[in-house]
Amino acid sequence: MIKVFLSHQLADAQTASLIARRLKSLHDIDSYLDVIDPFIDRKGEDLAAHIQAEMGKCTQLLAVVSEATKASQWVPWEIGVATEKDYPLATFLAGSTLPPEFLRKWPYLRTDVHLDQYALASKAAERSFAQKRATLNESVARIRSTQEFFKNLRAGIGQ
Repeated sequence: MIKVFLSHQLADAQTASLIARRLKSLHDIDSYLDVIDPFIDRKGEDLAAHIQAEMGKCTQLLAVVSEATKASQWVPWEIGVATEKDYPLATFLAGSTLPPEFLRKWPYLRTDVHLDQYALASKAAERSFAQKRATLNESVARIRSTQEFFKNLRAGIGQ
């Protein structure tokens, strides 16, 4: 089952909520969104451990990025954790600017149509992972299905 960790700055909570609703209502994809999390008041190491535990329940990460993200410590950290886990990763741009240089290696979304392509690529990657896991070890299966996710999503959004 796909579950997307929606990484975002507090200023982008409304955009993240809209993304979560669209993924759930149109594509039956669940999300973790910290704006509804009662543990979000934790600080420092407790918060980091909580976020890592929640990320462990997810299968991929979608970062909502805007001008406000520049002030975030957590969004880059969450992206780093997701990268270490070989999660399918993409960025949704809340605004008209390009993503920061370090995020351009992954697909970036701008529209609802792009979100729909993201959902399709996510479901294809999930199927691919299940098939590959039958003959490969889990780590290799995840890496290969994640590579397919990037290829499919980029083709679907024209990047």
